[in-house]
Amino acid sequence: MNFTQAQLVSIVQEAKTAAYTAADTFFKNTMNGQDRGACGFAWTNIYGIKGNTKLGKMLKAAGVTQDYTRAFQIWNPSQHGCQNIDTKEAGAVAAADVFRKYGFDAYAGSRLD
Repeated sequence: MNFTQAQLVSIVQEAKTAAYTAADTFFKNTMNGQDRGACGFAWTNIYGIKGNTKLGKMLKAAGVTQDYTRAFQIWNPSQHGCQNIDTKEAGAVAAADVFRKYGFDAYAGSRLD
């Protein structure tokens, strides 16, 4: 993968925008705008990139952090204000889809609170 810093920042922003759109659509259409059901957290992980590589350094500069497994991670990529885990997961899946579209090995993760 060969991206400029500006392209990578744009991809991260596209992923976050897609995440918010997906989460908000799920919240409005499936949850009827009510924060109910199981509470939890969701994130998007990007695997296979070392932090000391050019791409890894650019991801860090774009605001993507590494978790304890050294995978790059965006915690709650939708930044949706509800606590419902299904809403958060919808956002994380949408963000992972954007990263995969650009060739990244990305997956959504979640856990109940």
